[in-house]
Parts: sequence; C-alpha cells; structure tokens
Amino acid sequence: MPGARKQFGTADDIEAAWYDAIGRADLEALMALWADDEEIVCIHPDGTRLIGYAAIRSSWEDIFTRGGVHIRPVQLHASQNMMSAVHNLIESVSTAEGKQRDIHIIATNVYAKTPLGWRIVVHHASVAPGKAEIDRVSTTVLH
Repeated sequence: MPGARKQFGTADDIEAAWYDAIGRADLEALMALWADDEEIVCIHPDGTRLIGYAAIRSSWEDIFTRGGVHIRPVQLHASQNMMSAVHNLIESVSTAEGKQRDIHIIATNVYAKTPLGWRIVVHHASVAPGKAEIDRVSTTVLH
C-alpha cells in the first residue's frame, strides 16, 4: 500500500481527485485514494467484483494500459455524516479523443473518514440502459 499520502478534508475533495486520477490514467494517484483496508471493494461496469488493494490495483493497471477514461460526474446525490459519505451519481463517459460515448454509468462511491482524511472504501459502477437524463432539474455538476 502507498506510503505518505495527501489528506483530503471532504468527501467532495477526494471524489474530484478520484475522477482526475482516472482521467490522467495515474495509477499511483488513484490507489493513494483508497483506504488502508483489505476489505475495500471495487465493482466495475462489467460486473467484476474485486476485494482488496492488490486486486483493485491490478484491475486499474489493466484499464490504464488502454489510456485514461474521461468521466464527467453529474447528478450527484450525496448522503453524509461525520464519518462516512455515500455519493451516487451518473458518470458521463468520453473517449480519449473527447467524443461523447452513448453510454452512461451509474456509480456509487462510499467514503470513510480515516486518520489520513477521507478515503474511498467502495466504488460500484454499473452500465445503465438507455440514454442519460442529463438535463434533469436537480442536476448537480461536480468540478
């Protein structure tokens, strides 16, 4: 697991760092965002469930060999207390060339407040059927 890491003061801060690291295909930055816990979970849109740091790292390493994934998180619905936060959102996915893809992903990111600041403990992403409802009145755009 990573050594010295940046502290994040809010779940929103770490979520912004999460999508930034994915967009840059920065494996070290992405993995530094995870909690120091072997019970961390990542579920990719294809349904693959990974448990533990090594399995999650290996999967993202494989994804990043194909380049970054440009994701614009929209329609955030957040629930938070003093020690945890759950963010459910839609991920609008673009290709490396910046072209919008005709898919959207529903994601849930779970964060825990640790002695190192906020860290991700669960990322669950699923491809949603149909077109994204991007123009809803309650839309919240991160970034």
